[in-house]
Amino acid sequence: MIKCVHDSYHFGSSGELAGQHVDQLIQLFNVPTTVPESAMGGRGSVVREHLEGIGSVVIKSYQRGGFLRHLVKSTYLKWGKTRSQLEYEILLKMAGLGVNVPEPVAYAYQGKFCYRSWLVSREIKQQQTLAELSCVDEGRTRTVMEKVVAQVSLLIKNNLHHVDLHPGNVLVDSNDRVYIIDFDKAYFFGGSRKRLWHKYVMRWQRAVNKHRLSGILIEEMSRGFQRNYLVV
Repeated sequence: MIKCVHDSYHFGSSGELAGQHVDQLIQLFNVPTTVPESAMGGRGSVVREHLEGIGSVVIKSYQRGGFLRHLVKSTYLKWGKTRSQLEYEILLKMAGLGVNVPEPVAYAYQGKFCYRSWLVSREIKQQQTLAELSCVDEGRTRTVMEKVVAQVSLLIKNNLHHVDLHPGNVLVDSNDRVYIIDFDKAYFFGGSRKRLWHKYVMRWQRAVNKHRLSGILIEEMSRGFQRNYLVV
């Protein structure tokens, strides 16, 4: 891990970032973020940009939800690693285990005791969320769900609890390759794999029902659970 500090911003990455990249990222950290107007939102607050020599990236800023967002929107108390570093490390770990995730480029934070933080990852081209796909193409959704179940099986095999896996956090590209995103707050689960499968299925069902998405999403995820829970 290569770390550097520039103008009070702390960076971490697997490869060295050029000075021009650091300067460009710092400028982008202060650009107002956008929330996609799509089923279930997907990535949340992000900025998309092209970095010379790296390519198109997505810059995710960490912002609070719930009531606290009205008081303190994007600042956190620093206790150990920042949220961006933790998610960066989880993405590296999952990619190494064969899980399809966005390639992490760098993480950054600003602040000593209270901090703001960002995660930089490569943009997945020509994609839509599984939530969006399920609203327009049920046949393709059913086919893609087999791949989603396979990816969730990898998470469970490695005892990782995503915490917030729903159809808005699954991206599908033009070749029907699926990617799982938003590993903020993910952690390694200490219980049985059968119990972890149950947690994934219950969270998935709540999201699908809440947003009135296609029942195929529940049907195929539940079928995967029934097929796999005895062996995981």
